[in-house]
Amino acid sequence: MTLPRLPFHLLRRRAKNGDSELDQFRRLLDVPDTFDEGFTLNSFVGTLFVALVMVPGALYMELVAGAGLGGAAQWVTVLLFVEVAKRANAKLSRAQLFVLFYMAGMIGSTTVWNTPLFTQFLVRSDAAVSTGVASGIPRWVAPPNLDSLPRTFLQKAWLPFIGLMVFREFMSRASSAILGFGLFRMTSDIEDLPFPMAPVGAQGIVAIADQVDGSARTAGASVRWRMFCVGCAVGMLFGLVYMALPTLTGAFFGKPLQLFKIPFADFTPYTEKFLPAVATGMSFDLGNFVLGMTLPFWSMVGSFIGLIVTFVLNPILWSCGRMTTWNPGDTTVLTLFANNVDFYFSFQIGISLAVAVFGIAVAVRTSIAGRRARAPGATGAAAEAARRRREAAERRAKARGRLPDWFVFATYAVACALYIAVCGWLVDWHPGVMAVLAFFAFGYTPLISYVTARLEGLAGQVVEIPFITEIAFILSGYTGVKVWFLPIPKANYGLQVVQYKQAELLGCKFASIWKAQFVLFPIIIVSSLVFSSFIWSLAEIPSAIYPYTEQIWDFAAKNACLVYSATLGEYSQFTEALGWGRFLAGFGAAGAVMGLLGWFGAPTMLFFGVVRGLGQTAPHTVVPNFIGALIGKFVFERKWKREWRKMIPVLSSGFFVGTGLVSILSVGFVFLAKAVSSVTY
Repeated sequence: MTLPRLPFHLLRRRAKNGDSELDQFRRLLDVPDTFDEGFTLNSFVGTLFVALVMVPGALYMELVAGAGLGGAAQWVTVLLFVEVAKRANAKLSRAQLFVLFYMAGMIGSTTVWNTPLFTQFLVRSDAAVSTGVASGIPRWVAPPNLDSLPRTFLQKAWLPFIGLMVFREFMSRASSAILGFGLFRMTSDIEDLPFPMAPVGAQGIVAIADQVDGSARTAGASVRWRMFCVGCAVGMLFGLVYMALPTLTGAFFGKPLQLFKIPFADFTPYTEKFLPAVATGMSFDLGNFVLGMTLPFWSMVGSFIGLIVTFVLNPILWSCGRMTTWNPGDTTVLTLFANNVDFYFSFQIGISLAVAVFGIAVAVRTSIAGRRARAPGATGAAAEAARRRREAAERRAKARGRLPDWFVFATYAVACALYIAVCGWLVDWHPGVMAVLAFFAFGYTPLISYVTARLEGLAGQVVEIPFITEIAFILSGYTGVKVWFLPIPKANYGLQVVQYKQAELLGCKFASIWKAQFVLFPIIIVSSLVFSSFIWSLAEIPSAIYPYTEQIWDFAAKNACLVYSATLGEYSQFTEALGWGRFLAGFGAAGAVMGLLGWFGAPTMLFFGVVRGLGQTAPHTVVPNFIGALIGKFVFERKWKREWRKMIPVLSSGFFVGTGLVSILSVGFVFLAKAVSSVTY
């Protein structure tokens, strides 16, 4: 008996004819006939506003609640300039709004992990000291004797770190902009993939653009704007209670007052009697509920199924003696770490590798089929339709702008050469490390980027092979911890294709994106360094002023040092966490689930959600996501039918704008109070 090939056939067929849920997303917007320049003086002024106002707020809120402003910084910037434009009787096109949104997103995406804030804690953490990692950290990662230095990054001792940070940021942004375009051209212009999730992110821009252009005010535009305002009002009310209250009380009284536990309420010690080795708790962030309504329903269902699997599997593994590190009384953080060491570390590698293999196989099969349909000698209705789509894509490419193919390849070659040269110099040209760098530059990165770009185009999904960096460096034979801090030529440029698709849907010339990338680079570097240094000077991090860091950063440091210790040439818990049996179990379980769901014709989003949910799933955000998905599907979608899919992205954008406005205002009060209190009279 031959094994069914339904999982591959299923996804390819749905990518072509339409999974009903993905088809709803796919038809939200059409590509316009004309394209406009989006990079203007207004856009540039807007990014300066974000750099000066939004970046410090985002960093501060990430330390307090574990989540920065995210998209709120973008929407606040866009709305502010829309209101200014209205009062000046000026018009902002969709292209201008998109570039303003895009540039604000680039600056707003600055997180604590991109700054030295976490590094200064990691090198002094108990985990780093106990594993021997701290003694091997080089000067270009953090200065020695950090405790004796003032709490500021704007000093000579931090210059090596800053220099490497500048190199990493410049190469990353330049490569992402240019290579992302190359992948978009392959998957959209040549292969004509649908990109079902791209219209979701563009709906908010469309709603705001309708308000700027008075002639465009239709019934649909009016509904979109009302939904945006409703979401904004709800977000502001929630932000007052969830964000503003603990932020202001923590700043003025030394201890934050929390009506809702931040970042989550931990129920693990109370449920351990009937759910041993299971991390339980709840996040009260209303944003998780809103995201559950916004994201595809079957994806949320898949995540919830993964949660049920965790609730059943963990007690069984514990009773069988497979989870020996967990102890009664452990918190959520300790439980997750213990379970990772005992089982899920290797199990998740197997699951993710199975998903990656499946994604690569799908990409190869659909690519071959697509090339046959587009071949010059191909005949039939499908081939004729493919030729018409290709001609239309070429016309669009000329109108919106494009780069020569040779320039894309040359950019990648130069970038890889610079990466390898800098890394080789930092590790004294260790032959094993040099081989790993060559593998990442010319093997892994091109492959995973292309596969991800195709899966984004087919089903809005991303693929990664987990821990490939860690395994490669362990096998390189290198001894020490320097290797873990190198700016290696490993990236997934396929993630950029959705932004290019959104720009195309909104009629924005691609040259605007390329200008924005290079103009913003120095602004991002300066703003992140200056404001992270200022925040560190206000109070030690972690501390009670920043609740999220007190609960989570120690867990993050333990996980990081677990990996770093693997190249010290001594006993490492990382080696203990790796196990072929657990790896094969994860790979086999994922393969079995993929085959079963393919046999029953499960929706594409459920397919990916369930497989990824086989790893250890915690209920803290999954439950609110699932509740939001149920209410959105069976209450609002029944009432408004397909219009709901057009309305909820706009409402979601409004919600995060509301929370962002309140967060920025509260952080402004904090900075003002701290600055005034530090003045000597």
